[in-house]
This record gives sequence, structure tokens and C-alpha cells, in this order.
Amino acid sequence: MGVDDKDLDETYEIYKQQGDDTDLDLDEAHRVLRKIDWHILPLLMGSYMLQYLDKSSINFASVYGLQKGTNLHGQDYSWLSSIFYFGYLFAQYPAGYLMQRLPVAKVIGVSTLVWGILILTTPACKNFAGIATNRFLLGVFEAVVNPGFVLVMSMWYQKAEQPLRLVIYYSMNGWAGVVGGLLGYAIGHIKTGLPQWMYVFLIFGSVSFVWGLVFLAFMPDLPSTARFLREREVAVAVERVAANRQGVKNHHFKKYQMWQTLRDPKTWILFVMAVAAQIPNAAQSSFMSIILQTFGFTTLQTQYMQIPGNVVQIVSLLAAGYAASRWPNTRCIVMIGGNLVCVVCGGVLVGLSPGPNGTENRWGRIVALWLCSFQSVGFAVSLTMVSSNVAGYTKKQLTGAFVFVGYCVGNIIGPQTFIDSEKPLYRSAYIAILVGYSVKTAAVVVLYAYMWSVNKKRDREAAANPQSLEQQEHEAVEKGMRDMTEIDNKGFRYAL
Repeated sequence: MGVDDKDLDETYEIYKQQGDDTDLDLDEAHRVLRKIDWHILPLLMGSYMLQYLDKSSINFASVYGLQKGTNLHGQDYSWLSSIFYFGYLFAQYPAGYLMQRLPVAKVIGVSTLVWGILILTTPACKNFAGIATNRFLLGVFEAVVNPGFVLVMSMWYQKAEQPLRLVIYYSMNGWAGVVGGLLGYAIGHIKTGLPQWMYVFLIFGSVSFVWGLVFLAFMPDLPSTARFLREREVAVAVERVAANRQGVKNHHFKKYQMWQTLRDPKTWILFVMAVAAQIPNAAQSSFMSIILQTFGFTTLQTQYMQIPGNVVQIVSLLAAGYAASRWPNTRCIVMIGGNLVCVVCGGVLVGLSPGPNGTENRWGRIVALWLCSFQSVGFAVSLTMVSSNVAGYTKKQLTGAFVFVGYCVGNIIGPQTFIDSEKPLYRSAYIAILVGYSVKTAAVVVLYAYMWSVNKKRDREAAANPQSLEQQEHEAVEKGMRDMTEIDNKGFRYAL
């Protein structure tokens, strides 16, 4: 039966050249994996750290006169955090379309250059309208990073390898907090020249612009275009990923996959998880310096007092990634564990009295805030639900876009829970943190139950199939390389 070229993966010819009976040499595959790790992961890690530093730059600048320098009043600062995510939200579907039609690495690299320029120009903003426009555009150009990196994971890594690699680059959020805290502390000792808050943007923006050039020069778009792999290694890289039953990339937009995305329960469960996960995020990103001031810490102390929470984030992410990669089908269990820590900490923040001036029980409350960094475990591992459990390139790209629309909605809502008239107590924000973590935990349980039931049903169908398991597996891989979705490909199994 003829196959439309639009259905074939961009690396399909390389895959077919290996022959149906060619077994992948495990030692050779391991050597190729090591080369991929040493080349791809550092590029992802550097970009991820910088995108977090840049979008969180207002957090570090907030205690050095940002509000005064840009004439912000009342809820204006809260809106700066939300407006970034309006830009992020606006760009989700255009960014996804561009990454399907154009080389992914080039789209991400050019975006990095542009957002570096935007950060560099932030000190020129003198009022709310100017800095709000700057933040909106920053959100637009940073919007490619998260969904783009999820696609990169599925292009280069097998399912079992993805959790650990994803949390390695995602843990750069924590390293960004450490670096940002130390830089913020150093900037606090600059007493001459420009206002201190401006140095935050000038330093961060310069580094991002240079890194954008590095990313463009060294990041390949596909295994087939990787200069660091020899011809045989390219074939091995493609064959490794073909085993995911998802293919590598297909640049044709397919409407039927769009409709499947809208009808798929996973899409909406992941959307709810993303919204609930990100509502509490404002406390960790844009408001941490301000919260620490309400606890009674000095301006300089607010910078280094953020570091323990970032260390918690790094350690918890790496432990979660190792566990999810080491023991199959434990991803949802790992997410639930991380989420439950956050639920307990949210309860502590709501339950412990801050006293009339916000400084009572401050050590119990700050430890709870530090441990809320476990929230990254749930969200980071949930991204592997897109990279590992969604097939069909259009469907994967659209599902990722839905997740990050939810990510934007949560991050738009979160800063608004920090009501200026409630400071220094911020009661509404702490209640929102507890509710967000609780809803996220419940959604993971629902997702696990759904995917487990589908896997069991397909196992029963496979057992009744007259074909051998080997034949069924080969057919499932072939369907993946023909850009078939996980819903249509009955040989597909969800990683739980």
C-alpha cells in the first residue's frame, strides 16, 4: 500500500536503510548516547538557565530600586510578572507552528538573541507602559524554549532516558537562582555609576546575547544534520529514537491530529496540572525577594536567603529524574511525592501565624517556602508526559502548546494573588499556593488512572492478536515513523 510522503518522518529514509532485521548494537548505541549527552545537554542547560534568569530579573532588581526607577505604583509590579506570561501565551501557537515548519534549533537560537537585546534595553524604560511592553515582548520570544526543548527531548532520546535528561536541564532554574542570588548580592555592593537595578539587566542581557550566538553555531536541528556524529552514528541515533514509536520530526501540519488533541483526555488533564502548578510559582520567581523583606530580612540578605530554596530545587529534581529513569513507570509516583511535600508546605504557610507585622514564625515559614521548591519535580516530570506519551508531530506540538498555555494562565493568575493592600501578610497568596498544589496532586492521580487503564486494555488486545509480539512491535515502530498518533497506534504504551 502506498504511503503519502507527508506521513513519513524526516529521518524515515535513514531509518529504512538500516533494514527491518538489523539489531541495534547496544555498545554502539551507548557510545552515541554519550556523544549526544556531551553535545546537546550543555546547550540546553545554558539556555534554560539564562531564560530563567532573564524572566526573573525583575525579582533581583525589585529590591534595588526597580519600582522607583520605572515609576511603578500599587499593583504595577504584580502586573509586570503577569504581562510576561500574556506575551508567552500569545506566542504559543505561532511558536509551535514555526518550530514545526522551520529548523527548531534556529528558531530557539534567534529567539535567544532577541530576548538578550530586550533585557539589555530594559534600563531605558522609565514608566509602566515602557517596561510592560518590554516584558510582553520578552514573553513572546522566550515562549519557544520550554515547548522547543520538549520536542528536542523526543528527537534525541529514548523514553527511559528522557526524565533524567529533562530534569538535568530543568534544574538549571535552581542554578539560575543561585547565580542570580550571588550576582544580586554583588550588585548590591556597587555604589557608583548607574542605579543598581540597571546592572541586573545589563549583565543578564549581555550574557544571553552572546549565548544565542553560541547556540546558533553548535545546536543541530536533527540527528541527520548533526556535525558531531559520523554517518553510521546518525543512523544509530535515528534508530534509537525510532524505538519510541513516535518518529523524530514531521513538518506537515495535520488537521486530524489537531482534532485528536482536543478530544484527548490527557490534553485537558495536563492543562489543569499546568495551571495549578504555576499559580504558586510567583512566590518562587517574581516575589521571593519581596516576601523575604516582609519576613524582616535586609535588602542584601534577601539575595542570599533565596539560595537554600534553589539548592532544594536542584537536589529534588536530580533525585526525581534519577528515580523516574531508574525504575520504569514511576513518573506519576514521583510527581505525587513531590506534590505532597508542597501541599504540606502550603498548609504550613497558611497555618503558621505571621503576627501583626509579618515577622513571627519566620523560620518555620521560610523553611516551608524553601521546600516549596519541590514544585519543580511535578512540573518537570509532567513535561515528559508530552515528550514520551504523545505521538504524531502535530499532536505533540499542539499538546505541548496546551500545556504551556496552562503554564501561562497559572503564571498570570499567581502574581495577582499578591495583593498590595495585604502586604506584609499576603494571606490570599498563601491560600492560592495551597489550593494550587492540592489540585495539581489530584490531577496527577487522574492522569495515572487513565493511562494505566489504556495500557491494560491494549495489553489484552495484543495478547489476543495472532501476530507475534515481535511482529506487533515492529509494526508499532513503523507506524511511529509514519507520524501516527499514540491514539491510532495500538502498539503504543504510555510511560507511567
